[in-house]
Amino acid sequence: MYGVISYRLLRCLTVPNARSFSDMTSCKHSLCLYIADYIVQCIHRLDLHGNSTQWPVNDEPDGLSVNACHSLIVTCSIVHKIKEFSARGDLLRDVTLPDDVINLWHSIQLTNGQFIVCHGDDDDPIHRVCKVSEDGGHIIINSHGGRPGSNTGQYSHLAVDDNEFVFVADINNRRVTLLSPTLDYKRQVVSCDQFKWKPYTLCLDVQQRRLYVGESEYKLGELTRGHIRGRVVVFSV
Repeated sequence: MYGVISYRLLRCLTVPNARSFSDMTSCKHSLCLYIADYIVQCIHRLDLHGNSTQWPVNDEPDGLSVNACHSLIVTCSIVHKIKEFSARGDLLRDVTLPDDVINLWHSIQLTNGQFIVCHGDDDDPIHRVCKVSEDGGHIIINSHGGRPGSNTGQYSHLAVDDNEFVFVADINNRRVTLLSPTLDYKRQVVSCDQFKWKPYTLCLDVQQRRLYVGESEYKLGELTRGHIRGRVVVFSV
């Protein structure tokens, strides 16, 4: 935990029985931190005092977010679903996404119930950010992306502001892009020359207008070598 003004280390929290971290998010309403563990296939929940509980997802959890009802939204790439849990770990529902929305990374539920989802792995022909209906449905309402390249990246993580503008991390092109509420391209928020490595995760502080970006030098196949470096970079937006 770091101070938002000083960026100084305040303390470390231990997560008992954790095997892996694929994503994390916090909830101001429940005053807790959620961590996705894809090896144990569970969610770890830590309160302000560091007390830990966990509950099973029964699938590998990937990206995490919290919706307007303070429920936890868990993106499960392998099973092609979004799962919604209560703050105490009760499964409220799962949503199966359209067939062409594959290899999910992260999802966020808007106040109207619709989902913003980013998807597409290295070898996939399409990398996109999509807006889908509350039930997942079979119709994509809006989308941004296409074939991988300099104009279309590999989108790994999302953040949405109060006006539903979407910030999206583009791993391969090493940038953060801003999209309109209808997912039209607006501008680059962070360019490649502002990163040392590749941006993987985002966290937006709407009140302070600060964008926290987790970047890493990770490359496929190098995770076990023990020398992967990373950092958090903070930008005013």
